[in-house]
Amino acid sequence: MELTPRERAALRAAAHPLKPVVLIGDNGLTEAVLKEIDLNLSAHELIKVRAGTADRETRDALLATICETLSCAAVHHLGKMLILYRYGSKGTYLKTDTAAASPKRKASEPHTPKKLAAEGKKLEKPSRRTRAERDEEEVTERPKVFSSDRPARPSSRPAKDTAHGIPRRSALSLRAGARRGALGTTVRKRAPVKR
Repeated sequence: MELTPRERAALRAAAHPLKPVVLIGDNGLTEAVLKEIDLNLSAHELIKVRAGTADRETRDALLATICETLSCAAVHHLGKMLILYRYGSKGTYLKTDTAAASPKRKASEPHTPKKLAAEGKKLEKPSRRTRAERDEEEVTERPKVFSSDRPARPSSRPAKDTAHGIPRRSALSLRAGARRGALGTTVRKRAPVKR
């Protein structure tokens, strides 16, 4: 059984919290130990096995023998810990179908809020319109800009008689005029300070 590097990394991450279920003691790889590993692989699919031998080459040989005999894949070998995987009927760790939904959304998909996602709903992406359709909508929906084309908006202010010919000024412009000495007010000038 061969694993891709991505599958191997995913299985190694999934095996991190697991405890070893089979211990290989001083007697080595006996029939009883092989039977126990096979039983646990059938039940759990992904297991940790602890090898008690001190020699690394011996542990590598044990791992190769286990994988060959039980037709499983070696996920990782770190120190005395061996991680083994064999696809079972549950299919808990690796999904065989490629049509499984990915947890990440594609860039072209709209964002779905958590509440809708929990209900299994998705936001619909608005359909794209052609340039001709957009131009047609703009022509029909846009109000005309010229004042002669638009009706006058009613005003809430009372109508003022502007027959006297004096333009209306804001308070700011009146204050600025008062500072400059307009409108008959006097402005004090400071005496220059001698240094």
